[in-house]
Amino acid sequence: QVQLVESGGGSVQSGGSLRLSCAASGYTYRPFCMGWFRQAPGKEREGVARIRTGGGITTYADSVKGRFTLSQDKAKNTVYLEMNSLKPEDTAMYYCAATPFPGCSTLVRDFGFWGRGTQVTVSL
Repeated sequence: QVQLVESGGGSVQSGGSLRLSCAASGYTYRPFCMGWFRQAPGKEREGVARIRTGGGITTYADSVKGRFTLSQDKAKNTVYLEMNSLKPEDTAMYYCAATPFPGCSTLVRDFGFWGRGTQVTVSL
């Protein structure tokens, strides 16, 4: 059973930065894809960024391109989401997710393992 534990959320002012971490454990084979999703109050969960863990290929939502960077440390079984130039509209609960299956899509239903989330709040 894959376990994902997020950390690094917090409150910052607009234009600030945060780095989220997601530590994965409990798997026999490395998840094919790991991603970050976010959910703001009253809104659906949406994909932010994802990485194919084998080759390190990353994909980002248009809303965060150029501001967020997803990376991984295979030795630590951890992925990181560096978030810069944060905006109030980035305020949400951020969730780490993983899937052992090829595809690495933006769809919530394609990810079978989820962390509990970490809150990010950006104020004006």
